[in-house]
Amino acid sequence: QVQLVESGGDLVQPGGSLRLTCAASGSIQSFYSMAWYRQAPGKMRELVATITNGSIVNYRDFVKGRFTISKDTAKNTMYLQMANLKPEDTAVFYCQGWGPTGVRWGQGTQVTVSS
Repeated sequence: QVQLVESGGDLVQPGGSLRLTCAASGSIQSFYSMAWYRQAPGKMRELVATITNGSIVNYRDFVKGRFTISKDTAKNTMYLQMANLKPEDTAVFYCQGWGPTGVRWGQGTQVTVSS
């Protein structure tokens, strides 16, 4: 089973930028698609962005124009570049991979946007 590990979360001021990384223990090409989710305190986990095996990307409206999802298959890594961060982006961010053996989740990385 491929394991996923997120990193890159931090405390950042409003308007700032961060890049999250999701490192896989095996080939990410085994996934049909990968995604970033987030969960704010007291709220349900929500989808942020997806990238398919063929690198087709999709974003939720609340991050369009600010976040960019990408992957590097040679490094078995997925990224989420976040810009113009807002306090409402504060959440634990999770990466997810969906493949023939089911869904895999990482443990999450905390992003806090505050002045």
